[in-house]
Amino acid sequence: MSELPPVVDVTWLQQHLADGDLFLGDVRGPNAHTRGHIPGSKPLVLGSPPPMSDRAMLEALAPEVGLRLRRHGVTGEERLVLYDRGDGVGAMPAAQMAELAGHRRVAVLLGGIAAWPGEPEVGAVELRPVKTTFEPRLNAVPTRDELLSRLEDDTLTILDVRTDAEFSGKQGYPCDPRQGRIPGARHLHVQDLFVAPGRPLDPDGVRALVGGAVEIVTYCHSGSRSALATLALRAAGYDARNYAGSWHEWSRHDELPIER
Repeated sequence: MSELPPVVDVTWLQQHLADGDLFLGDVRGPNAHTRGHIPGSKPLVLGSPPPMSDRAMLEALAPEVGLRLRRHGVTGEERLVLYDRGDGVGAMPAAQMAELAGHRRVAVLLGGIAAWPGEPEVGAVELRPVKTTFEPRLNAVPTRDELLSRLEDDTLTILDVRTDAEFSGKQGYPCDPRQGRIPGARHLHVQDLFVAPGRPLDPDGVRALVGGAVEIVTYCHSGSRSALATLALRAAGYDARNYAGSWHEWSRHDELPIER
């Protein structure tokens, strides 16, 4: 079975684009794909992990995402590479959704379509639905219950990528009933992991900031900044997942502890 890094660049894609086991998915939507896409790709809209992380919700969502994959011709046996406009905001959450459904070889293309050096292909492509079975991987999306149960787990690093003021609890979004941070969380601003939008630091640079973490769960206010942090961390070789509920969810549950 061919290997697939969790994050690939356009050089890798150019070398493997013609491989028979590669499925290149454009998460921008069918209209954007029709207007111009990387040759050989297909539109594949999977959405983002939900803002509320109840296990029952994930149990219902995972087979629905599997259905979306099958409708677009994804069997689960191929190497699935996802791309967006270039900043990672769409592709990284979509990758986590594919993992939730049960796909085991998913990657994100760094720089998305903006990094593609050739001419885009224009026009609609034919989608061929397939019949296959996905085995959901519910642990692909961290839940508040998982984090609560692992606050004392030394193998898990919870990484808060918000601003200093948000992390300290001095300033936050007015929609959140409580301000502060998840107990024991480390702090690293998401901007420190990137040299430009969609371009993470090189792996050595990321590792100099993060250190030797075994497993990382990132969070921010509502899961967007932490999705980008997850992209940078995976590109550097870390086992990283994004807690999409983030502080927006955590702050709403009075039974969950906070630090300030």
